[in-house]
Formats: sequence, C-alpha cells, structure tokens
Amino acid sequence: MCAVGVIWISPDTFRDDSDRYLSILSDHLHSFMSIVHSDGLGQLQQDNATPHASRVATKWLQEHSSDFRHFHWPPKSPEVNIIEDIRDALQHAVEKRSPPPRTPMDLLTALQDSWCEFPPGYPQTPVESMPRRSASLLRARGDPTRY
Repeated sequence: MCAVGVIWISPDTFRDDSDRYLSILSDHLHSFMSIVHSDGLGQLQQDNATPHASRVATKWLQEHSSDFRHFHWPPKSPEVNIIEDIRDALQHAVEKRSPPPRTPMDLLTALQDSWCEFPPGYPQTPVESMPRRSASLLRARGDPTRY
C-alpha cells in the first residue's frame, strides 16, 4: 500500500504464518518496489506481527537490506500506523456488503471491490494526516491519542 493507491492482496494473504510471509517477501517485494517506487525511495513498513518478526523473515530482510529501505517499527510503540485506519475502512466496507463473503475467494473479491469503490486519492488523506498524528503523539508523550 502506498500513497498513490496501490495495494497488493493475495488469496494466500489470509494465512498468517512465517513461511507464507517469507514467500510473499521473496516472490513479490522486489518487483513491487521496483514498479511502485522506481525512484528507489520506497520503504517496507511492517508491524511486529509474529510472521513479520519471525527468524526466517528477519534473516531474509537482513540479507536483502541493500535492496530496499526497511522502516523498523519499535515493539509496543504507539499505534499511528495509517495502514490500520485503511484496514479498518476496508473491513467496514466489506462488513456492509450483502451478501457477506463466505469463502476466502469471496473475501478477496469483496476487498478488491471495496478498494475500487473508495474515492480517488483516498490513501492520500491518511498520509497527509501524519504530521498531525506525530504532533498529537508528542503532546501526549506517548500516551493514547485520538488516532
């Protein structure tokens, strides 16, 4: 996901394990970064979910650290990740669909359709909120914020 609105979803995204995550990184990250961030300025940002912090994923990221920038997310850090807001918006849009998705492929289709129904430039709004989020976090000294 990036500010220009690109999102990549695989049917296998719904499996949450280290081997699958490593497969996604090794099969898709380089090509995604070269297409979306041809200027070489793209960064990989991930939270500390178990597959992301696994030994195999960490080792792969270290081995490929010269190929792209990796934004390190500190453990137990305040949540200002805009991906969470976008995920929540997608979840809400999918939950409103009738009939609800019943299979992983139905869910994938609902996610893709919901994404396409967002207004053009939608991801730019949360991106532009980052200075306000950061200022709010500084004022709160790490305590909870409205974000």
